[in-house]
Amino acid sequence: MHQAPAKTASAFLFLLCMASSCAASPPGSDTPADYSHALPLQVNGKQGVVALRLPQSVYLHARTAGLDDLRVFDAQGTAQPHALHRPPEQRLELRTWLAARIFPVHSKTRMAAGGSSAIDIDIQTRSDGSVLSVQAHAGKANDRGGTVLDSLILDFGPVEKGKDKDNETATAHIEALRFGAPKGRANYNAQIWLETSNDLRQWSAIGAAELGWLSNDNAQMLAHDRLELSTQIFRYARLTWRRGEPVLFADIQAEVVTRQRSEPFRETLWLKPVSGQQAGDLLYKASIAMPVEQISVKLSEANIVYPMALGAYVERPSRQVGKATEWVFQPSARATFYQITQNGETRRSGPLTIRPGHQQEWVIRPLNAAATAQPELGLTWQPATLVFLAGGTPPYRLHFGHPDARPTSQPLSQVAPGFTANELGQLESAQVGELKSGNTGTAAESAAAQAGRSARNRTYVLWGVLLLGVLVLGGMAWRLVRQMNNSASKR
Repeated sequence: MHQAPAKTASAFLFLLCMASSCAASPPGSDTPADYSHALPLQVNGKQGVVALRLPQSVYLHARTAGLDDLRVFDAQGTAQPHALHRPPEQRLELRTWLAARIFPVHSKTRMAAGGSSAIDIDIQTRSDGSVLSVQAHAGKANDRGGTVLDSLILDFGPVEKGKDKDNETATAHIEALRFGAPKGRANYNAQIWLETSNDLRQWSAIGAAELGWLSNDNAQMLAHDRLELSTQIFRYARLTWRRGEPVLFADIQAEVVTRQRSEPFRETLWLKPVSGQQAGDLLYKASIAMPVEQISVKLSEANIVYPMALGAYVERPSRQVGKATEWVFQPSARATFYQITQNGETRRSGPLTIRPGHQQEWVIRPLNAAATAQPELGLTWQPATLVFLAGGTPPYRLHFGHPDARPTSQPLSQVAPGFTANELGQLESAQVGELKSGNTGTAAESAAAQAGRSARNRTYVLWGVLLLGVLVLGGMAWRLVRQMNNSASKR
């Protein structure tokens, strides 16, 4: 007699759990028709793994911050495995050869290897540091009473330093020396000692190296003419001989290596403002999918200084009676942008680097109350690279634009297992066709409208569950009252 209420309560709890699950979970459908936009992809069909650097249109129409609503469908509507990644920063190497100006040092005695000698060397330089002349003094005469080649002073000049894309100096290093064979010497072998300097006063010993040239009757030559160095930065060098006859080499060149960062490709979207929710604010409508890293401001006025705060509107409980919530401006960065013409040249402020963030709308609040400028806002981000497995049946289409889509991106190791970073950088790049958009109401809705509609639907479902619970509990109470009345009547 008392089991019916218990069964009813169990059924009610089951319905509550199921309804809550349906309200909290997105729809289970995941077909091309569920997405508002698509891009046809063209591949040559010969590669199993293909890459695509996501174009700006994907970020404009995707509806999730993490690009969870990206799908690669084949001709049968089957989703292909894909991964999203950002290529690592690369370092570019530029290798050039720098010829040395050679100054022979003749003296009446030989300098000992390592530079320890009683020879007094007078080195004259110009104002720019270049060597003008080298002359040796003193020293004990040799057996023949004349002078001999003692050593070589090398001037490589200032090593040119490049500029990377951040306008930072890219350091240049000397990694090797290459020697030209002595003139008139078909065969030569010697061991040299190398020292380097940047001021001709302090010398650092680098070490010894073997040099040699060996030719045969067919004029073929075997050469050992390269001296490898650990990474060095120097302008001057001094060569002495440990073994072999000192000679004047035909030429001596330094291999100069300049390393600089290779900046990743970035997209920039320029937006025009509309009036914000508060007086003086400028509102810029963007897309939640953009991982903005930098902002720029384009000013149309000739001479203007524009201090401003960048942020967004956030909703919070209202402090006003009769109003549940209110929108307030929350700043995330402050900066001063300018455009000034001085001495015939225009000076403009550069981009501002910010913490990467996703916002549907950006707000600029001028810090000068009298400001009337309406600048354009530039949003800059690094687009991700989509790597997908070209299985199934071609052709392929990239679909996006579904706010309730579940994430399906996989780790790169599960899409391109065993691929090195170099191989990933050389993957075939898919070509994109014309952007296609859907005609359904869902496709035409904005991200904010879709999100609001989804939230309202879940709210309605939950309220329905609660009302159903009230009815069930009322029915249970009514049955209990009837049972109690029946028991009392029987007594």
